[in-house]
Amino acid sequence: MAKNIVHKILEAHLVSGTLNPGSEVGISIDHTLIHDATGTMALLQFEALGIPRVKTKRSVAYIDHNTLQTSFENMDDHRFIESACRKFGIYVSRPGNGICHQVNLERFSVPGDTLLGADSHTTTAGGVGMLAIGAGGLDVAVAMAGGPFYLSMPRVLKVELKGALPPWSSAKDVILEILRRLTVSGGYGKILEFAGAGVKSLSATERATIANMSIESGAFTAIFPSDEVTRRYFQAQARGEDWQRLEADRDAVYDEEMVLDLSSVEPLIAKPHLPDNVVPVKEVAGKPVDQVAIGSCTNSSLEDMLKVASILKGHVVPPGVSLIVSPGSRQVLLELAERGALSQMIAAGARILESTCGPCIGMGQAPCSKGVTLRTFNRNFKGRSGTADALIYLVSPETAAASALRGVIADPRDLGDPVAATLPERFLVDDSLIMPPRPEERETEIVRGPNIQPLPRFDALPEELEGEVLLMAGDNITTDDIIPGGSKILPLRSNIPAISRYVFSQIDANFVNRAEQRGGGFILAGRNYGQGSSREHAALAPRFLGVRAVLAQSFARIHRANLINFGILPLEFVNEDDLKRFSPGDQLRIGNLIALLAEGKTLLLENVTQGFVVETYLDLSQRLREVILAGGLLEYTRENSKTGPQEGQR
Repeated sequence: MAKNIVHKILEAHLVSGTLNPGSEVGISIDHTLIHDATGTMALLQFEALGIPRVKTKRSVAYIDHNTLQTSFENMDDHRFIESACRKFGIYVSRPGNGICHQVNLERFSVPGDTLLGADSHTTTAGGVGMLAIGAGGLDVAVAMAGGPFYLSMPRVLKVELKGALPPWSSAKDVILEILRRLTVSGGYGKILEFAGAGVKSLSATERATIANMSIESGAFTAIFPSDEVTRRYFQAQARGEDWQRLEADRDAVYDEEMVLDLSSVEPLIAKPHLPDNVVPVKEVAGKPVDQVAIGSCTNSSLEDMLKVASILKGHVVPPGVSLIVSPGSRQVLLELAERGALSQMIAAGARILESTCGPCIGMGQAPCSKGVTLRTFNRNFKGRSGTADALIYLVSPETAAASALRGVIADPRDLGDPVAATLPERFLVDDSLIMPPRPEERETEIVRGPNIQPLPRFDALPEELEGEVLLMAGDNITTDDIIPGGSKILPLRSNIPAISRYVFSQIDANFVNRAEQRGGGFILAGRNYGQGSSREHAALAPRFLGVRAVLAQSFARIHRANLINFGILPLEFVNEDDLKRFSPGDQLRIGNLIALLAEGKTLLLENVTQGFVVETYLDLSQRLREVILAGGLLEYTRENSKTGPQEGQR
């Protein structure tokens, strides 16, 4: 039977299961990706598994998130990562080398291979034909140890692209249009596979932009063919040997299809506070802006930066507008300097930041109170910028630059003739800030600063769960809502007791005290609970506080997996309207748990306070039942590999 790209890669990596939508499959992982916001915990978890060296083709750690060194924690974590990577055989991309997804695209991506990354935007590598999936750090640690990655077999959504983009429209506008159609949950359970004649009109980095933001639809990932455009990109990166052609068969079968005529795409903008709140730029044009931020893993390629420099050339941003530019990698920064584009940006009044995630994760450059900030980033969740009442809009680099010059939201088409970016036949390749693995050194000492705390140990699932409703939340609760980012909290990622003090701090300042006083309990929420970042701390920290079950109308994929990984039951209401029957403080009980899990998918939840019972749904494979019963994936994996606690865990 003719095959699509997704099925070709999955078949080549299949360890267990069958490729029937909804069934659990296990796949082998070729590459892994961690960074300094997820990597400390992932490395502690890998260490706890007792495996001396990683078993993947290649694993890379990037220092690109927590680089704002306002105290000792971040640099201590960097020292820990570098020493642990020497011990375990992992590449390190040093501070200043760039954002993980941009550097991975340039230097490490391989068409046809699998990549599991402890970051939701690992999907970026799908732009060059890699099956790249974001996951929690514990899943990545298990993959580094040689274990399969398990997923519920996705449906494959064919996105057929026709035509070519008109002047001033960009790849960012393409993915915003897709999000407008799918919403932030419409891609759940799917992989987006791009096809059609329009694909050939998009460069490799334009495809990467689209793949990057596919996760905002709730999809597993997105993937493009690896074709002549991809080959030219790999040759320009002096990596022609890593390229291979990878395309769907002519009569490939898909589960769903969407058609998008690129010629109909106009400049778009996502209004606060969700990436799917998309309208044409012209509808909000004229609104004054306070800040414009250009960069992030979505739009920081050389192609994007050259277009921005061309728009800014010969102009100066007006008073009252702060223009921030963060190139995606050291390679991009060197290219901009070599071509004079960097000086054009500086002359226009742009503030050049280091090549890191920076303001995208609230790590500096917070806008003013009630400020309007236009960002070429991938998320505009409330408070994510570091300013609780700021209004965050997502736009293309072209719209961002045009708006910075006008001081108001501006349609770039009003600038006249479009700008173009001429990419080099050979990029400036300099890998001197990438530390390759050393030969095995069993005596390598892992450097642990005081912020590196031991992993908490969790007990197995009890026969009965009882506790009160600690929090009732609405739809689209993000992992930022559960564990905020920013320069105050992100440095605590390797210190679970410390970071747990901030659980739900932006929603309910008393949550932590209440959870501790009650000895844990339940969280209730609406649809799409846990969307956004892959941060496993949004499951790990509540578990540390005693939360053993979350009841929601639906869950985002990565967060649901993270809850299971840490022994928290992700229960869905059989009848969504049942959520309305509960109140904060209600005492809840689930009895006969272990037997019910063995029997099927329905668990009866008793509201002891109000005296009623509702049905909840928990769809688990046999393997996931065993993970839950063991108290989490780390305990399950250790039991099955017969290893005990290692250094760094007690």
